[in-house]
Amino acid sequence: MLGLEFTRQIVFNGLVSGLAVGVLAMGVVLIYRASGVINFAVGALGVLSASLLAVLTVNYGWPFWPAAVVSLAAGAALAAAVELTVITRLFTAPRVVVLVATIGIAQLGELLRLALPTLEGGFTVRYPLAISGQWELAGVQVSGAALSVVIVAPVVAVALSWFITRTVYGRAIRAAAANADLARLFGISPKLVSTLTWTIAGVLAAVALILLAGLNVSAAALSTLGSATLVQVLAAALIGRLRSFPIALAGGVAIGIARTVLTFSYPASAGLFDAVLFIAIVIATWLAVSSQTDEDDSFAFVPTERPIPAALANRWWARGSGRLLVTLALVVAACLPLVVLASSRQFLYGRVVVIAVIAMSMVVLTGWAGQISLGQAALAGVGGLTTGALVSGRDLGVGVVAEWFVVPVPELPFLAAVPIAALVSGLVAVAIGLGALRVRGFYLAIVTLGFALFCQQYLWARPFLSGGESTVNVERGALGPVELSSQRNFFYLALVVLAVILVLLSRMRATGVGRRWLAVRDNATAAAAYGVSPTRVKLQAFAVSGVVAGMGGALLAGLLTIVGLREEFQIQDSIDVVAAAVIGGVGTVTGPILGAVWVVGLPAIWPKNAFVPLITSSVGLLILLMYFPGGLSQLASGLRSRVFDWYANRLPEPEKGRPAHSLPPSIALRGEQRDPAPLLRASGVSVAFGGLVAVNDVSVEVRPGEVVGLIGTNGAGKSTLMNAITGAVGSSGSVKLGDRELNGLAAHRRAALGLGRTFQSARLFPELTVQETLEVAVESHTPTSFLAAVAHLPSGYHRNRAQAAQAADITDFLGLGAYTDRTIAELSTGTRRILELGTLLALDARVLCLDEPTGGIAQREVEAFAPLLLSIQRELAASLLVIEHDMPMIMGISDRIYCLEAGVVIAEGDPEAVRSNSKVIASYLGTDDRAIQRSDAGTGGR
Repeated sequence: MLGLEFTRQIVFNGLVSGLAVGVLAMGVVLIYRASGVINFAVGALGVLSASLLAVLTVNYGWPFWPAAVVSLAAGAALAAAVELTVITRLFTAPRVVVLVATIGIAQLGELLRLALPTLEGGFTVRYPLAISGQWELAGVQVSGAALSVVIVAPVVAVALSWFITRTVYGRAIRAAAANADLARLFGISPKLVSTLTWTIAGVLAAVALILLAGLNVSAAALSTLGSATLVQVLAAALIGRLRSFPIALAGGVAIGIARTVLTFSYPASAGLFDAVLFIAIVIATWLAVSSQTDEDDSFAFVPTERPIPAALANRWWARGSGRLLVTLALVVAACLPLVVLASSRQFLYGRVVVIAVIAMSMVVLTGWAGQISLGQAALAGVGGLTTGALVSGRDLGVGVVAEWFVVPVPELPFLAAVPIAALVSGLVAVAIGLGALRVRGFYLAIVTLGFALFCQQYLWARPFLSGGESTVNVERGALGPVELSSQRNFFYLALVVLAVILVLLSRMRATGVGRRWLAVRDNATAAAAYGVSPTRVKLQAFAVSGVVAGMGGALLAGLLTIVGLREEFQIQDSIDVVAAAVIGGVGTVTGPILGAVWVVGLPAIWPKNAFVPLITSSVGLLILLMYFPGGLSQLASGLRSRVFDWYANRLPEPEKGRPAHSLPPSIALRGEQRDPAPLLRASGVSVAFGGLVAVNDVSVEVRPGEVVGLIGTNGAGKSTLMNAITGAVGSSGSVKLGDRELNGLAAHRRAALGLGRTFQSARLFPELTVQETLEVAVESHTPTSFLAAVAHLPSGYHRNRAQAAQAADITDFLGLGAYTDRTIAELSTGTRRILELGTLLALDARVLCLDEPTGGIAQREVEAFAPLLLSIQRELAASLLVIEHDMPMIMGISDRIYCLEAGVVIAEGDPEAVRSNSKVIASYLGTDDRAIQRSDAGTGGR
């Protein structure tokens, strides 16, 4: 079949290596089940234990078993120490921040491995084995190392499954994983559980790497073993849906067999297995997406920058302080080659600038759009190698195993090839984005890591990029009369490109384009309710990120002139890009510049010291994540705020803003209107989650200018019904807004038609300000053009000012002027509830679907909230569909009420009729006279 060789020996060899990979994958699953974190350090920690075993036996003559016990204990101790320091410090941080921290932990493990004594004998020394010898069984050669794996791996799998399912500690781990808050009530400490799971995972990593190392001949080849198997381990864990130990082990076996079969069947096709593995990761990710738990988690890396004090708002130097500092830094950078004349130093400066450009692509994708990518260097490689192919004019041969057809390419100048290569990289990024629309966070991180390995092992070796050579030559050419062959001139070219990208990205962040990115990052569901398409926004972010990364890769290829495909655009380069972005501050466009200086520039001062690069990336990354998650930019921002606060305190207080007296003029008044025809009609709506029917054949109507209440016990299906009406979940039946059928329309399309929505949590967009949140809602009917934002066209500038003016009108009307520059995370629940109403005003919605609008606020605030709600409803003649548990309020404001129980309407009618309905009394109000009387207190009408 397809020329594949399935001999017993090949399958057995794959089975053995796959079992070891499966053991490592079980460690990944264990930590994920307990804490929701994917541990990218699992291989590096295991390599350290395996290396310690080799040092003890080879250098100091220890017997295998005592050395193995010490190595396993060291693996457990190191994992526990990492958890008690780094993970505990980040225990309440977003899971994606912890994921990045595990990358730093992996590099820390490599740093500790380098600190071990050098093995005596070097590459000639064989790794120590528990069982030595060679046997033949049923025509299969079985080595002692293979026999060890076949015995140990199943025993470890069975023991781990027994521990998790049958012991008190295992039940505690499962309880903390299922519901940490509830586990605390039963005396289970999630932090102690986390420490226990990391300790066990450390032992599993040590066992797995010792077994894998035994399968390799040379003990000195350990350095690359962890990184070489990491993607296979993550793929096996994904096959197990990050939940099942046996399936993860089986996934490892399947991957191991696939690797040996493909390697033996196609020995001349380098990296074919890695290409197949990448496809398997994409498929496994799509299958595992239903178990995602991070959708409501925050993906913000950087604390929001504090606004300029009001006393300094009109000072030009305060408003433009950031631009002034960046301009000064660029001027200083431009002067460096005039002072430092050494060509090697000018090359270093150019590399810092180019890495900063590539890292800027992570600002868009990760910092602003919340999509975690570990493959940015691979996208840069697409840009760099495409530039080389275009400059050389080489015919492009296209094929998988062999060339299927050849595409002739004309020879282009370097400066003409760079933008084309950047666009190609952008298209590749969009293709990745299309395949990852259903995933985010660490799932996407695994996909992009697989893409990076696919490029490194397979794509770079394809003739259509490299011409079949191990190096690619890139001629820089000239810019008019200026020769780019000079390192100084090329540095200036890279610096200009950096400055242009910095300006363009800053402009995009300040417009609706950037606000949409952050809104989808913080809360995609709410963003869709305000007319924002999460799909379009994500693809925009992928495209921009890919173009920027491709531009950086093209510049890097020009800087190097000779690109070694085994040295450049590797997985480690992607890790360095992540480190530069996070250390500098992945939420700001200037952060990657600071990070590139730290990660690339500082190690160049001690070029022969192998420890310095690891310290600047691993230790530096961990310290900053633990204490300054905003990176170096956070330190700079904090210093600026202190200076501004000190100066502002010495000035008189600014004048108060004007009070609000009327509805903002930017909102169109529809006037009082009553029409017997329903404005919103849901007919026969049903929603099922698997075998559970949450809403069953429910029909509701809302007429123009009417307030309709939805009541019922928790779990009755009220929110699910509202989600179905607004398009947040799939449903059967019919939903109409006026004469328009809404079935099949996404949530953002329904919002654009006038169907507004608020949510139980009132979470909104934690990292956006009040002003920006309202501007996101305004975008629904006055969207910012992407081209206008990028090109800084006058139309985009005027549109942005109009959006800001309309948002300011709404804040004044609602009395939120004092909170304009506050982030949503800083607001009280009551203030967020009022802001939600403001977003509906900005939407100019015809039907307002309010899910527990008074939830989480004090009773006195409820009493003030109801009149505000009705005043907005009456002024706009909007219709309201309201879910509410406060009975006096819902009875007081509603024209009609529906009561749901178990997903079915059990009563409907005016408040008095519903209040006295026997089914409602039995199901919801209860038979307590005090509850009935309390609900009766609000039936005085509107």
